Amino acid sequence: MSLFASLDPVHVVSGFGVGILVGMTGVGGGSLMTPLLVLLFGVHPVTAVGTDLLFAALTKSAGVVAHGFNRSVDWVVTGLLAAGSIPATALTLFVLSRMEVHGDAGKTVATILGWALIATSASLLFRRQILAWAKNRFSHEPKPGARTAATVITGAVLGFIVSLSSVGAGAIGMTVLLILYANLPLVRLVGSDIAHAVPLTLLAGAGYWWIGSVDLTLLGQLLTGSVPGILIGSLLAPRAPEAILKPLLATVLAIVGAKLALA
Repeated sequence: MSLFASLDPVHVVSGFGVGILVGMTGVGGGSLMTPLLVLLFGVHPVTAVGTDLLFAALTKSAGVVAHGFNRSVDWVVTGLLAAGSIPATALTLFVLSRMEVHGDAGKTVATILGWALIATSASLLFRRQILAWAKNRFSHEPKPGARTAATVITGAVLGFIVSLSSVGAGAIGMTVLLILYANLPLVRLVGSDIAHAVPLTLLAGAGYWWIGSVDLTLLGQLLTGSVPGILIGSLLAPRAPEAILKPLLATVLAIVGAKLALA
């Protein structure tokens, strides 16, 4: 079947809407797309996560090119994150492949997705307070060795969470990076986070494809809508009421996350 065969307007429009929100707010597409697929369209949690991981890898690749061209990627930070996330992702996918994908794994993925959404919501709502607490708690910059170890561990945790939920590489990862690398410009941290997300989501998505849990037709439909949506959202971003939009999105993510985690 062709990737774009039998286009479903509802899926295309949904991808467009999520793309606009991503472009306007910077909130990761996985935080919006995966719960939408599970709760609104009834897609199995494992298939939703696998499809969204490849969706994220493809959409964020353009961001890496842009940040690389602008030299706003710290490849050392990216490499340290990947040193933790790639092995953790491979191990997580191996364990997942040994589970009953549409049985035990479905419940596990839905629960972890729910808690990842709650953590993402908290990082969006309370990032300023978290950073202020970290600044007061750790008055000095971490020693190089400790910071290196913490970055690799952060990558490993993200590899586990993202592999099972497609959520967390953006909001959660950025919050930790802002604590560990307060001396680096924000744009370099953003570029490094996006650069790390591409191999992470590509590897995880390929693993889901290997175990037969990616809907390529659905992926094509979502991309058809989301790519122009992200471009339009990026143009609208300077006019977006961020002070209202981000707290509203965070609240919705928390409610959806609780529904999935406690179901």
